[in-house]
Amino acid sequence: MEGGFGLPFGGDPEDLLRGLREFAEQQAESVQEAQREQFATLTLNTAVELSSAALAQVVVTGTPDEQAVALRDAMRVLFPEAVALVSAARQGFMRS
Repeated sequence: MEGGFGLPFGGDPEDLLRGLREFAEQQAESVQEAQREQFATLTLNTAVELSSAALAQVVVTGTPDEQAVALRDAMRVLFPEAVALVSAARQGFMRS
């Protein structure tokens, strides 16, 4: 057997540890990136689902113009909330 400490492969134990450390760091970065992407995707989906559910609760009556006004009023309330969620998702995608 070659190598330090009876390891079945050649090389310096310090090089082996350095390589393992670098590999572990790369894996940790990959996991963090996957988590950021998952967070961003879930946040975007949440914004869409909440907006859709809230609009589905709006009961509009009257003429088409009155209905349009009612839906615009609802969106005036919903839009800032959806933008906040999309902004959080975007930050999740753009982190480095």
